[in-house]
Amino acid sequence: MDTQTAQDYLAPPALVGERLTIEAFDQLAGTLSGHRFVKVVVDRQAGVIHFIDNEQYAFHGYYIAEHILRITRQELETNVDQYNHAFYGDPDRRLYLGLLSLHAREDENGTRRFLCLETVEVDTMSTDMLRWFYAFVAENIDPGLPLLFKPATHRQEQQLTEVPATEMPRIAAHEIFSAAPFVALQPGVAQGRLRAFRDEDAYRKADPPLQWYDIIVMDRVPDDIPRLSGIINAQHTTPLSHTNVLAAGWAVPNAIQLDAFSRIDAAGLNGEWVRYEVTASADAIGLTPIERPADLDRPAWVSQQVSVEPPEVHQSPIAALSEIRAADHYRYGTKAANLGELHHVLRHGSERLLGFYRVPRPFRKDLLGYLENLLGESSPGGLSQAANRLLRELMWVPRGIALPFSLQREFLESSPAIQQTIGKLKMALELDAREVEPLCLELQRLVRRTRVPESIRSRVDDALVSHLGGVASFVVRSSSNAEDLAGFSAAGIYESVNHVTTADHVMDSLKTVWASLLSPRSVRLRQQAGISLDDSYMGVVIQEEVANTMGGVMVTTNPLAPADFRNVYLNVSTRSVVDVVAGSHAPMQYLFNTVEGGGRTVSLGDAEQDLPEAGRARLQRLAVAGRLLQAHFSPDYTFSAPVDIEWVADDDRIAIVQLRPYSA
Repeated sequence: MDTQTAQDYLAPPALVGERLTIEAFDQLAGTLSGHRFVKVVVDRQAGVIHFIDNEQYAFHGYYIAEHILRITRQELETNVDQYNHAFYGDPDRRLYLGLLSLHAREDENGTRRFLCLETVEVDTMSTDMLRWFYAFVAENIDPGLPLLFKPATHRQEQQLTEVPATEMPRIAAHEIFSAAPFVALQPGVAQGRLRAFRDEDAYRKADPPLQWYDIIVMDRVPDDIPRLSGIINAQHTTPLSHTNVLAAGWAVPNAIQLDAFSRIDAAGLNGEWVRYEVTASADAIGLTPIERPADLDRPAWVSQQVSVEPPEVHQSPIAALSEIRAADHYRYGTKAANLGELHHVLRHGSERLLGFYRVPRPFRKDLLGYLENLLGESSPGGLSQAANRLLRELMWVPRGIALPFSLQREFLESSPAIQQTIGKLKMALELDAREVEPLCLELQRLVRRTRVPESIRSRVDDALVSHLGGVASFVVRSSSNAEDLAGFSAAGIYESVNHVTTADHVMDSLKTVWASLLSPRSVRLRQQAGISLDDSYMGVVIQEEVANTMGGVMVTTNPLAPADFRNVYLNVSTRSVVDVVAGSHAPMQYLFNTVEGGGRTVSLGDAEQDLPEAGRARLQRLAVAGRLLQAHFSPDYTFSAPVDIEWVADDDRIAIVQLRPYSA
């Protein structure tokens, strides 16, 4: 193309060839996760910089097409891969694309504002290109605003280790995230009574008790909250904690707002009725005082009843996980059945693995070419083989047995006292009586104290001897039919027991898991979802416990941007996967791109340093494997339903200990 000058351009909705002042920044900027940002395009041939009006151009490409290349949007979309290579992959490219975001930090001198420059995550600029881009942008912004470069990927972080910080000052993405005053975890709007608790003791002593219409505010919201109308976290948390997964399943507004308590105190809102709004494009939560609504008899979600497939509660065998399939969920629960299905996939392969990558995406007929690059395989038949090979080489499922619903039913029916108390609980639930909670607690006590009949004990013992002989330590996990349902994830409401050793310990742990189906919280949450006690059963998984160096949770979506089809979200702990889901410690958080590849660290959590490069590369492979498993376990042929995978890793492979639908 011919070289152009600033005067040759049409007058676009942008600042072209001029220095960006803070006033111009405010006029052009959009907002994402509490940060104001402006898109930047540098035309290297012309030596011209463009600061783009975000309101009129959601994508760099549309602005470039209309005002630089002088082509139609249709032409850009028709040849999107060609233009993306020209924008992000060509080493001799004409155009450099990036984002400028505005941030503030408090220090001894007060509030200090600065700008961050970053590229798009798929950009492959060389180190010299990054240096030139930074220097050119720095010359064209208000000198009163310091400019830092924020690496968009781990690859860029590695590249810039050879560049002096004095030449190119920079800041890591996790540093920005940890200081972000606002993060939209779950957009939405609710009306409710605001309840702010400074610590967990105040929460436990809440008077009056929390109701469904309350909106809770805490530094870290406990794992055992009842169903509420909204959540505000006053400290940073992971979107993959049990509490935040529940909020996603309930579809209630949920956000991180670091100055939430001071905002509430200044407006005198604690205990008052408010309209609470969370919007991803806002720079803070919205809290507006309102009058107490007149219609508080029943929440809207009461009419949104959850459907439960009739369980098989008559005699079913105790089975090795490797012997059952996904279709057996009506006998053993989804978690057990999915682990059995994964056993089958790793042994025999699956023709469904490519499903996610076969689906058309905006302006692309499919993503198979990207998967070829990720797996290093180009032949059509070889791609399916390469996908299956990745799973077999990367992961395994610990040995285990699945105990059916019928075993729990047999145990409950062995005790007249348990049966009598269940009858009382059913009546109390029908009447919505205050005796529900004490009856649940009494039932749990009876379950834990009742001896497991010898006929059940011997069958469990025989199965452990046959399938897990030689194992020193077990994990006893819940696998209910009343979880992992559309509109009811039940994350964290049932028990699992680690470090189980002796036969007596196995029996006690089995009763602990069965009893968790009858806890006051789980009974209430199911009742609110329309799942009756008669329809609720608990299967159990007993697995060998795996020694590990780290563990975590992966969901095959970006929970902070569900429309993002590229990235999956991983939480990692070098201590225990339990720390991740319980929210007791802040995990490391990552996003990994499963289309073009590459990843970035979102948060270090409580860790002092990031994982080494080899560890992050391993997580990148796990992310791609997660996309393949999403396709296999998809309930339909859009292959769009994300999965939630818990895993632990040693030096060799990654053990998958749970795979379930994710309520996005």
